[in-house]
Parts: sequence; structure tokens; C-alpha cells
Amino acid sequence: MLKITPNPNTVKHVPAAHGGIFSIKNPDEKIIDFSSNVNPLGCHPGVKKYLKKQLNQIHVYPDSESTRLRSNLKWFTGLNTSQILIGNGATELIYNFCSAFVNKKTKVLIPCPTFSEYEKAVEFSGGKVISFKTLNLNVDFSKFLSKIPAKGVVFICNPNNPTGEILSKKNMEKIVKTAEKKSSLVFVDETFIELVPDSNPSLVKTLKSYENLFILRSFTKSFGLAGLRIGYGLGSKKIIEVLQRVKIPWNVNYIAQMAASAALCYSDFLEKSQLNIKKEYSFLINALSKINWLSYYPSSTNFILIKTKINSKKLQKKLLKKNILVRDCSTFCGLDENYIRIAVKNRIQNKLLLEALGEIKWPNH
Repeated sequence: MLKITPNPNTVKHVPAAHGGIFSIKNPDEKIIDFSSNVNPLGCHPGVKKYLKKQLNQIHVYPDSESTRLRSNLKWFTGLNTSQILIGNGATELIYNFCSAFVNKKTKVLIPCPTFSEYEKAVEFSGGKVISFKTLNLNVDFSKFLSKIPAKGVVFICNPNNPTGEILSKKNMEKIVKTAEKKSSLVFVDETFIELVPDSNPSLVKTLKSYENLFILRSFTKSFGLAGLRIGYGLGSKKIIEVLQRVKIPWNVNYIAQMAASAALCYSDFLEKSQLNIKKEYSFLINALSKINWLSYYPSSTNFILIKTKINSKKLQKKLLKKNILVRDCSTFCGLDENYIRIAVKNRIQNKLLLEALGEIKWPNH
């Protein structure tokens, strides 16, 4: 009998849990998905219109280098194309980064709770995760800096998922500079930064000053292209050159490349989205503050972490009966079954969520 012996890291690997309509057993189009943090305005209508004209090209192999999209991102970011890498969603770039720069000797500092795929990708590559547990990194910032390993990696999500906390540009640069002195790389996930209404502490414009910095961006969240799987990374030429070697050929399909290029033409759409998020966030927290069995964490972006006195799994099931899906956060490192996360949606959808929450009584739930 044939004996199959997989890589030990593959055997130990357990996929991370995520939100989204397909995360539940019986997905239905009637369900309003508050578990995914996508732009509440969705995809710009102009992108959809443009894609219809591209369907006659789906028999052609895509450009493996995503040349047109990288050229458009050069205009969008102000960086050279040699500093831009395209991925099949942001998660592919996380795993590729770890494949390239993490091994069994690498210590990797990750604050938690945060996006689960950092830890999964590090462990898959054999690295050692150093978890820094905090629900307020701004308060614990000095201690976090002291934990940065030598010749290692730091992962930081800014703004952070699921807490919505954001670090200032000044503090972000402190992380990069401290890591640089210790010969460590810094992976900054900015996938939600374009949906922050009141500030933009992005490190993109400072990228040329740091050779140890890699920035992750996504078209999923900002431009509402979650179903097409496309993201991009920005870094020093040295880092991008290495990641280009790891990238598989034709990793991003033609339609995704065209959709992303078209979305960049409507960059003013982001400003409209930010204004909508700011308005709807205020509407939501005003109502949430009046519900006695929950409390919320202030957020800088398009989602809200909520601490609840009701078990998160039970609460999720109750809301599903009303066709509302929220994110059970018990699968996040550092959180338990007393946390859920909700996305900021449009006014009609937000009202339906609040009505459903208002009908739940505690302690007699």
C-alpha cells in the first residue's frame, strides 16, 4: 500500500475560521451579512459595466505579471512598479511572504486578537509565533516595542481586525525603525486603511525610507471586489524581487486584473464610502450604547467589535433566524465566546440589525 507522507507543517495546519455567507451551513441570499467587512457601498457600478465588455477575453491567459494593473497602481500609490506585487487576494501574499522569509528559526511577533491568517501562515512555514495579547495596543505600545525579535518578523494590522483600533503614523514608524535596528522585517496590513474616515496613517509614502517594510493592501475591502480575489503588496525592491520568485504563474485571473484597474479609476468612490461609514457608524454606536447586555469597542473603520453577556454562538444562531449573520469572534486568539463583530452596512440594513438586537432580552434570552 502506498504510504503518503506530507510535510509535517501541513499535517499540523488547521485552516482559520472566517466570516462570510459561506461560513454557515445553509447560505441564503436573503441573509444580510454583517460578518464580512466589505465596503458597505459595494462595488462601483462603473466597474461592473466595464467588466461586461471584458467577457470576450476570458479564453485568453492572463498577464502573469499584471503589468497594466501595476502601472495603474504606480499612479495610485506613487511608487515604482518594481515595488508593487499583485496577489490572488491579500491572503496569498501573507502565505507567500512567510514562505519567503520565515523558517523554523524565525521568531514572529503578532499582537492578538488580530487577523488569524498571520499566525496560520507563520506556523505553516515553521516559524515561532510570539503572541502579544492586548485589546489596546496604543496603551501597551512600549511593551510591544520591547518584544520585537532580532532577525525576525513583526505582523501588524492597521487598523486592526477585529478591534478597529488604529495606530498613529508616528507609532507605526517607531515599530519599523525598532525592527530595522534589530534586522527584522515588518509586515503592515493596511487592507482597511482606505475605509478610515478621519485619518490616514498609511506608511505608503514613507516606504522608500525603509528596506525592511512590506505593506499589504486589498481591493476586497475598499473597492468591494471580494468575490474576485485580488490584493497587492508594496515594499522595497529587495523584498518584492524575492516575492516575485515565490509567486506562482498566472496567479491572478484576467477579470480580476481588469476589475481592479477599473476600480482605481473611481478612487473618489473611497471618499464617498468613508463619509457613509462615518455616518452609519455614529448611527450604530448611538443605538448600541442603549442595549444593556452588550458594550462596544470604539472603531476607526467599517466594523465594530462587541462584547456581549450572551454566548456568541447562541447569539449568532438567534440572529440567523432573523436572516442576519454576525461574526462569532470566539475563533480569534485572545477572545472568547463573549465577543461578536459587526460590519457597518447601509441604513436599511443597520436598522434591521438593531431591531433584531433590540428584541433580544437579557438575562431572559
